[in-house]
Amino acid sequence: MAQNRHNGLPAYQKIQRAIRQRIETNKLKSGDAVSSERELARIHGVSLMTARHALAGLEREGIVERRRGSGTFVAPPRIHFNRLMSYTEQMGSRGLTPNSKIIVAKIIGDEPEVAARLGLPATSRIVKIERVRHTADEPFALETCFLPADEFANLIDAPLARTSLFATLEHDCNVQLAYADEEVDATVAEGRVAQLLNLRPGAPLLRIRQVIYSTKTKPVIYVIGFYRSERHSLFIRRMR
Repeated sequence: MAQNRHNGLPAYQKIQRAIRQRIETNKLKSGDAVSSERELARIHGVSLMTARHALAGLEREGIVERRRGSGTFVAPPRIHFNRLMSYTEQMGSRGLTPNSKIIVAKIIGDEPEVAARLGLPATSRIVKIERVRHTADEPFALETCFLPADEFANLIDAPLARTSLFATLEHDCNVQLAYADEEVDATVAEGRVAQLLNLRPGAPLLRIRQVIYSTKTKPVIYVIGFYRSERHSLFIRRMR
């Protein structure tokens, strides 16, 4: 493996950084082909083994995927179940810039099922924040978050199109999030969901419902998310 270093980085990490930067600046998007090992070796002046090592590392991280007989391609975002992560953290872990559009930010009532998920009386006032998530300028998820209005009414004015809800809760509200109970199932795009995600009616979706708890074991957020299934794969690590 090449030992040549620049700015303290091994050669294979230089290659990885260059590919991440192309993804982050939308020069490479999900599904686009990545330069072959031979091309990377020529461009960066390294051995074929070093280029292969660089791509193998990106594949382990879920940033690229190799298809036998076809080449290497930018992988769709993965949903990681082994760690509770915000959308901003998920995108940052893949070298992507988070981008969201707020559709609804208001206080609602008369939502007994949502209230029950949050451990609240049926008539409680609830903060509702609905956002379309984008990657590479394409909508890939619709997420709706519900929180108790008595504690978090100020969130309807928070700049959540460009900041993380998790980070806002932790930094501004002194709430530390700990874990989530999740339900995952398959569904199809209909009506408003299909329109917001730019999908034909009946297109397959992944639906994830989460109750997110604080370190005090108190339910803080109830989330309903719809994710374009062709943009996501599930990555599940089993621990014992």
